[in-house]
Amino acid sequence: MARTTPSAGKGFPLSGLPPGVAEPMRPHLEAAAVEMVEEIQGLVPEYARPPESRYGRRMRWAVEETVRQFVDAIGRPGMEWESVTGIFEGIGAYEARKGRSLDGLQAAIRVSGQVACRRFIKDARRLDWSLDTLGCVTESLFVFLERVASAAAQGYARAQGELAGERERFRWRLRDLLVMDPPASAEAIAELARSAGWPVPRTLAAVALRPDPGGAPPVLPPEFLADWHAPSPYLICPDPDGPGRDRLPAALKGTPSAAIGPTVQPSRAALSLRWARQGLALMERGVLPGKEPLRCLDHLPSLVAAQSEELLDVALNARLGALMELPAHRRDALSRTLLTYMECRDNAVAASERLLVHEQTVRYRIRRLEEILGGVMSDPDRRIELLLLLHHLVRLDPGDRRLSPGGGAGRR
Repeated sequence: MARTTPSAGKGFPLSGLPPGVAEPMRPHLEAAAVEMVEEIQGLVPEYARPPESRYGRRMRWAVEETVRQFVDAIGRPGMEWESVTGIFEGIGAYEARKGRSLDGLQAAIRVSGQVACRRFIKDARRLDWSLDTLGCVTESLFVFLERVASAAAQGYARAQGELAGERERFRWRLRDLLVMDPPASAEAIAELARSAGWPVPRTLAAVALRPDPGGAPPVLPPEFLADWHAPSPYLICPDPDGPGRDRLPAALKGTPSAAIGPTVQPSRAALSLRWARQGLALMERGVLPGKEPLRCLDHLPSLVAAQSEELLDVALNARLGALMELPAHRRDALSRTLLTYMECRDNAVAASERLLVHEQTVRYRIRRLEEILGGVMSDPDRRIELLLLLHHLVRLDPGDRRLSPGGGAGRR
């Protein structure tokens, strides 16, 4: 924000007074400044600091310098505003950097003006000023106070803009630090989070997403950290299972594809992001549903199987060779039936309801599978292996062995 400097002397009535008006006031400038400081400290809590502290000495210097410059402007045709407005721009910037509002500073300026008015009335009696002289000094005081208050506001706004940019840079660094692999320490995360103004949550989740190429990124709550420009965009959601858990689906509304990684401690954000990206990849392959944001923990078998596709693909012929030799349509119906049957705890009725076939069809297929696979189906040590192989065969649908889209309803 550019500094606004009024034209020298214009709109400032002190320039029209005789220079001699200022001389009787100079011996009393220090006393006036002391009175102002005492009044400010008594009425504005933010400025109630010990007089000999660094802050107290700096405040007294600022008040003394302001009083001196006001009196120096009497009878001067061209006042140099930069020196006095520079003081208050600096004070306004300091207040912004300390995270305080301008209320205390504006109150201090008003209090100083009240003290000055009281002293000018006394000076008018003591020095036998005319009403015109008193009116000119008083009017000039109001102009002066308005300009120094405006300078403070400009300094405050400029510093706030700089702080916002600096805080955003810290947020970017924090976001990148969280997803580092190997992970950063909890101490490093906490230190950078303080600089970013980001409260470290108890847990978080990473979300991998594919934004609409032609649309603007969604507006997120300020506690979310996002990287929309990464090759694989993502965001960090704090406490996804906490009281504000509805924020995440709302934030992702309108995003074509999004996968939510598991909830983890902040130091394990990279793990959450890795699995979120796995889930997004399976969504884009059509393996997992993509209409709503996908929660990876709801699709553990598919994610685990996808991590070992090469090994499972090799194991299919070694473990289920007889099944793999069948024609594709028969293999499809039998493998889907067996997977559903096992997922239903070997309940033919429940499996038939899920497959939309008669329960006798399920039982027939199970008997046929027992003939084909032998003792594999009844071996408890092979059950998890069989489930993984069937999940790979049915759900992940390898490209060189595509299965028909349905479950072969009614086929035997």
